[in-house]
Amino acid sequence: MAKSPKVLAIVLAGGEGTRLMPLTRDRAKPAVPFGGVYRLVDFPLSNLVNSGYSQIVVLTQYKSHSLDRHISKVWRFSPLLDAYVSPVPAQQRLGKHWYLGSADAVYQTINIIEDTEPDYVVIVGADHVYRMDFNQMLQQHIKSGASFTVAGIRQPVESSNQFGVIDVDPNHPHMIRGFKEKPQATQGIPGSPNEILASMGNYIANTDALFNALAEDEKAENTKHDMGGDIAPYFSQRHEAGVYDFGENEIPGVTEYDHAYWRDVGTIRQFYDAHMDLIEYRPPFNLYNQDWPIYTLSGNLPPAKFVHSENDRIGRATDSIISPGVIVSGGDVQHSVLSTNVRINSWSHVVDSILFDGVIVGRRARVCKAILDKNVILEENATVGIDHEHDLERGFTIKDGITVVPKRTVVRD
Repeated sequence: MAKSPKVLAIVLAGGEGTRLMPLTRDRAKPAVPFGGVYRLVDFPLSNLVNSGYSQIVVLTQYKSHSLDRHISKVWRFSPLLDAYVSPVPAQQRLGKHWYLGSADAVYQTINIIEDTEPDYVVIVGADHVYRMDFNQMLQQHIKSGASFTVAGIRQPVESSNQFGVIDVDPNHPHMIRGFKEKPQATQGIPGSPNEILASMGNYIANTDALFNALAEDEKAENTKHDMGGDIAPYFSQRHEAGVYDFGENEIPGVTEYDHAYWRDVGTIRQFYDAHMDLIEYRPPFNLYNQDWPIYTLSGNLPPAKFVHSENDRIGRATDSIISPGVIVSGGDVQHSVLSTNVRINSWSHVVDSILFDGVIVGRRARVCKAILDKNVILEENATVGIDHEHDLERGFTIKDGITVVPKRTVVRD
């Protein structure tokens, strides 16, 4: 029987996440709550585990306490089979500086790769929402003979100025000819001229080839020490870079409605829209697919509860996700996502909003198109998202019409 290749997975979780402020004011971007009970980091970790990879390191850096705590509490494997998910902070192995880029982050932890001695290294970002079987990508990587493979997702050709675009070799559709960073115009994929392949920030590399590329990048002068911007072009120039079309990835339980779903949630608008995807009648991303589950740990919480059924005082939620521990007591919730332990009190209204853990909405309070961070309290008759001028006066953030209230804020009328 042929021996299975040995794989080490690296999750890049050191990003600062400034575009998600104020949600990243006190936490790393991968630790931001998502979908009621999850953290963003749960999605790449679930994909890796479902792909059969059980040796995973998570490279952390900024404001990493809540991220480290979440990983240590939730992502614990039995050491019997040498399985682990291990958070690794910036090591400063190459000098008194933090990570200079994603490639530098991997290079500063090269001792971990050497100790593990993998045949291949899978490198993924920590802040995208998607399902992916990386083992299918690995099989194509091995078959193609590439030293380094980039995962690409199909996007309309007219959106090329928003992405790093992979220039596919027309004679070898699984190989990369070059990269174009947010070009104003470009040609489409061979055989599909209306589409481009945009880099997803997921990579697979032969270990020895990766070591050489990182060492060269560390010595280079004109480099941002970036996996996509520097390491991928390094392999492309040597005709050793492959591309994996994410659209070819097959996941158990996925239907035509949620096939090849991938969302970058790097901005407030993207974060909000990804949540709205979850509560569509046929969701583009289906949290309820138990054939490829997204793992997390919600704690010892009771079921959600809805109370009061008087004519003008009905506890109800429609077109919404309601997490364990929530009590909707005589309030009305529409088209929203409520995280654990939220309290919705009588005659209040929550519409088109995202409420993080422990939020309390007081009597007759109103919330519209807003994101309320953990433990926000709306006192009786308070409003958020109704009057944007008033929201700005109170120091709340408004981006693309979405009001964001920071953690532990007490909102008064």
